[in-house]
Amino acid sequence: MRLGLILLLLVAAFSAPSPAQAQKSADTLRISWREAVLDPDPYHNPLRNGLVLAHQAWDGLIWRDPETLTLKPLLATAWRFVDDTTLDFDLRPDARFQNGDPVTADDVVYTVQQALSDPDLAVPSNYAWLAGAEALDASHVRLHLKRVFPAALEYIALALPILPAHYRQVMGKDGYSRHPIGAGPYRITSVSPALITLDRFDGYYAGSPKGRPAIAHLAISQVADPQSELADLLEGRADWIWSYAPDNSARITANPALQELRVESMRLGYLQLDAAGRSGPGNPLTNLLVRQAVEAAIDRAKLSKDLLAVGARVPDAPCFATQFGCDQAAAIRVTYDPARARALLAQAGYPDGFDTELVSYVLPQYAIAVAADLAAVGIRARISQLPLGEAVARAAAGTAPLFMGSWGSYSINDVSAILPYFFGGGDQDAARNPELRALVEQGGGTISPDQRRQAYSRAIRLIGEQALFLPLHTYVTTYAFSRALNFRASPDELPRFFQAVWR
Repeated sequence: MRLGLILLLLVAAFSAPSPAQAQKSADTLRISWREAVLDPDPYHNPLRNGLVLAHQAWDGLIWRDPETLTLKPLLATAWRFVDDTTLDFDLRPDARFQNGDPVTADDVVYTVQQALSDPDLAVPSNYAWLAGAEALDASHVRLHLKRVFPAALEYIALALPILPAHYRQVMGKDGYSRHPIGAGPYRITSVSPALITLDRFDGYYAGSPKGRPAIAHLAISQVADPQSELADLLEGRADWIWSYAPDNSARITANPALQELRVESMRLGYLQLDAAGRSGPGNPLTNLLVRQAVEAAIDRAKLSKDLLAVGARVPDAPCFATQFGCDQAAAIRVTYDPARARALLAQAGYPDGFDTELVSYVLPQYAIAVAADLAAVGIRARISQLPLGEAVARAAAGTAPLFMGSWGSYSINDVSAILPYFFGGGDQDAARNPELRALVEQGGGTISPDQRRQAYSRAIRLIGEQALFLPLHTYVTTYAFSRALNFRASPDELPRFFQAVWR
């Protein structure tokens, strides 16, 4: 075992700050969030909080500037397309992992191999475009694409953190999850269901666009519910929380020690309908008229106005407006019309409505509002409010007739980060529509922007015509934090604690 590995484990055992130390005077930023990251390995969880954690502790080859969305060198100093499906990278010579090992081409090759072969991979669609990688020498690596994939660099920047090959092989998959390291500005020092701690990596390479963290320690409390998260902030146990319900704003802004930010993000709230009938025989949602009735029954504008922060919008297309290929004009505009919903149900053979289940992990008041709208037209939706992981597992297993969730596209500004996930034939595809799947694959399989737009526009139109997926609202992410903290938020919904500073 390498000396660096031994030292890392000793440091992890003795250096993690306790909650009692978590204060500005201890140079520790205390964070409280829901949706616990149980496995910090960035390839083993689909959670937004997991992605946020990954950006603190791991680096990828490329950095996307959060303000300009331009791509800049990170672990790679330069890159170039050799041809349409071959991409070469020159690696930074001074980058090291947090155990002291240098970052080499072998680590990039290993990372790609894991992304393509790991049976526990959380979001396989993020890597379906990759064919493999080869080391040209220690500081030069070549990526092979399965096909033309115009969004490749976006995915490399947002969803391909580089793993330490030797360390992870020595530790094994489970050992690595308990004692992870990356090449990012913070290193994770302890992981438990209740608390994750990180220390500034003092060996972080100079010249990184992320910069060296100003704050020495992070302590992330993983709480069970929104009430605990808010109480941590208001009672002085946390310095930073996010994604709380806007109706809590008054309590936060009334506290002179706290401040609030609201920023519209790329996250989309949605209702997914089991058009393929995966949740069991006799499911009324396999009937197009029933699905159209469900959509007409929901007052999305009221949901957005009453429960979300100012600035949330009701989109027509199943994607975020800035994403390449997100053609709002191609979408079918759904109008709130409960009378039409009742008429459609009667026409479909359900004049008295029917019973169903609404599975959700988003804030409970959102599901309650949707269920109330459905009940008003005779659709009696029993709410199953579950933790995120359990709810997603229900959707993947096909046992959720109605599924209410949110999707942030891994902050990738291209519809290839959302349409293949929900309509590409994978576990989360509740439509199982061959024509739609072909259009999604066509949109991701050409370098021609015009051809991509045409395919995605047709796909968006078909999703609306078949009432397969109802975009409910965009999210305006709420942030509350100590006035002693200087923190900037960005639309890509990736808090960068390594750029935060104490005032």
